[in-house]
Amino acid sequence: MGIVVLKMGGSVLEKLPEDFYKSLVELKEKKICDPIIVHGGGPEINQALKQAEVESSFVNGLRITTEDVLKIAEMVMSGSINKRIVNKLIKAEGIAFGLSGVDGSLLQAEPMDPSGKLGFVGKVKKINDYWLKLIMEQGGIPVISPIGIGKEGIRYNINGDMAAAAVASSVGGKLIFVSDIPGVMEKMDGKQVVHSKLTKREIDSMISSGVIYGGMIPKVNSAMDALSAGVDESVIINGVSPSDLKDYMEGKNIGTKIVMGEVEHV
Repeated sequence: MGIVVLKMGGSVLEKLPEDFYKSLVELKEKKICDPIIVHGGGPEINQALKQAEVESSFVNGLRITTEDVLKIAEMVMSGSINKRIVNKLIKAEGIAFGLSGVDGSLLQAEPMDPSGKLGFVGKVKKINDYWLKLIMEQGGIPVISPIGIGKEGIRYNINGDMAAAAVASSVGGKLIFVSDIPGVMEKMDGKQVVHSKLTKREIDSMISSGVIYGGMIPKVNSAMDALSAGVDESVIINGVSPSDLKDYMEGKNIGTKIVMGEVEHV
């Protein structure tokens, strides 16, 4: 039974149907895969920041994180969102454990930008995956909030896509980015086309031309980084479509696969 790391972005969480969680629990129970969830929380963090009148801005899809922003991001992700996902898995008759990257020093982090321009934005230095393996061995599904911990107990806000890639690299297996769109899309001849496969060269070109932008940039870059670090496969799928996750796990051609190599595909 292979491990599958699912990154669930904040923008898609409220759109995921109950069937999505039921499918996850079923995949676990039938020993088709061992799921690990890493989640984000962008929209809810934005709302909480607005209510608290705390300003924040982005650089290449990464949120500049002051101490005030970090406190709110941790409260929203490790508190509210994490436990909501756990609750949905339990309602689907699964066993789920909510964790922050701080728990058990799960996500050991360091500053993304040593100059300090991004504030408390971190990158994963090391994964303490002992606890993840223990939970999975006992029949549980780990649900991870991407707040990391560094030297002297300093906490860091880690981009969820990057955290998911680091977890997948550490435990091995596949990396699935669960989105509310069917994959990486591009307008061609007046129609929206989903790219079934993309290489690094194609991704770089699409970022330069603006086809891939905003939050999709760290997503595709994290997918490439994960492949380079030994992850079996990276894919972006539509979690809102009830059958897509199951179809993908059954080997059907779903979403956008991010692949090594230079052969161009659409």
